[in-house]
Amino acid sequence: MTTAAMVILVTIMVYLFCMLIIGFVCSKKNETTADFYLGGRKLGPFVTAMSAEASDMSSWLLMGLPGVAYLTGLADAFWTAAGLAIGTYVNWLIVAKRLRTYTVKCNNSTTIPVFFSNRYRDDKKIISVLAALVIIIFFVPYTASGFAACGKLFATLFGMDYFLAMVISAIIIVGYTALGGFLAASTTDFMQSIVMTIAIFVVLGFGVVTAGGMDAVMDNANSLAGYFSLTAIHDPATKTAGAYGIMSIFSMLAWGLGYFGMPHVLLRFMAIEDPNKLKLSRRIASVWVVISLGVAIMIGIVGSAMTKAGVIPVLEDAETIIVVISDVISKHGILPSIIAGLILSGILAATMSTADSQLLAASSSVSENIIKEVFFKNLSEKAGMIIARVSVVIISVIAVFIAKDPNSSVFDIVSFAWAGFGAAFGPVMLLALFWKRSNKWGALAGMFTGGAMVFIWKFLIKPIGGVWGIYELLPAFVVAIIVNVVVSLLTKAPSQEMVDEFEAVNAECK
Repeated sequence: MTTAAMVILVTIMVYLFCMLIIGFVCSKKNETTADFYLGGRKLGPFVTAMSAEASDMSSWLLMGLPGVAYLTGLADAFWTAAGLAIGTYVNWLIVAKRLRTYTVKCNNSTTIPVFFSNRYRDDKKIISVLAALVIIIFFVPYTASGFAACGKLFATLFGMDYFLAMVISAIIIVGYTALGGFLAASTTDFMQSIVMTIAIFVVLGFGVVTAGGMDAVMDNANSLAGYFSLTAIHDPATKTAGAYGIMSIFSMLAWGLGYFGMPHVLLRFMAIEDPNKLKLSRRIASVWVVISLGVAIMIGIVGSAMTKAGVIPVLEDAETIIVVISDVISKHGILPSIIAGLILSGILAATMSTADSQLLAASSSVSENIIKEVFFKNLSEKAGMIIARVSVVIISVIAVFIAKDPNSSVFDIVSFAWAGFGAAFGPVMLLALFWKRSNKWGALAGMFTGGAMVFIWKFLIKPIGGVWGIYELLPAFVVAIIVNVVVSLLTKAPSQEMVDEFEAVNAECK
């Protein structure tokens, strides 16, 4: 192993050790399962904002988005980023405070499935069990994709065995999550968002300088057909511009709909200590998202210019662009190697910040919404904490098994899981918060239809192509919200108690 590689490895190890220390410190603050899964609703506005966005972006921000921009230019990356930015802002604007208020009034609900059951007075817990199953179906493989990304990073950089690297990464993520629960996940996500931010700005700055400056970057982009257009897409195989029509634009913008159903993001809204500070959190989150997405896209565009300038080779896998740039940086000495280590830690941070939140959401579904609510309703707090931590470990083992194939796709799983949550939970969440006529049967029908429609569209309708080839989240979301409304209107109206509670929340949130 070269000196540069050794310095990078040590830098990453120090970073990972710090994450474990945070988990150990946070473990001292978990006295109940409510603390473990929601941090006792004690998050400050900065941690709430940055942990929400770090857990949301995952390694897609540092690998997927720059890779798309590098290969095909601005259009695909821009419209996807625009959908995510709009979705982020609207979610914070209309959902955050209302969800925080409603979950407190609904018997202090600590998970999304529990909130749905309490909101609709579902004494048999049918909604929470269905919601828990949706979370497990989509989050366990999603978590596995995070473990796989970590394994691939170490295997590529240091020639380590993929499976061993993936297991070590999983153990570290499980370690601080099982120890410190939600508070550890949120605190580490806050730290990881800082590392991610440093990483993307250093890479962008280095890339612009070595590519020959912004003039060279822009000249290269303008020389490639359709590369710098929002209504055309560059085809790297033929070097020509392809059509990028209105359906493609709406399909990419539809990514923003996913936010209304993301458990790991919604939990941050529920966990803030003072709901009146959510406005500050919204501003912080929105600004960070816009800047980070913009910089990530520019890294891809700059990377293309770096290839033209001979600084980096033509990439066989465009998603490794930041890894390749980091390798170039590390060749300039010890200090640059440390910087390269921090950049690669940023990729790990992006992956880990999502994996820990997914792991926590999936384990809460098993321990709280299935084991505790269905089988052991009078479970003590001590026993509940044990089951919570054991659930984290068991789900991690399953995720490791799923991710054992080094050729397993990472980003296809992310896209599919995003659609699943957005369609299954998004319509239910919006109607639960904003429509007092919605009821249990509408919520059940909408949740089931949304989740099922994602599978139907993805595997049966989308392959037809043409106008049917849009992202499955958009049609599934629309169908789910229609079904929810129709079934609610055709079945018994909510009780007066539910209506009064809705009105009380409405008055408090004005």
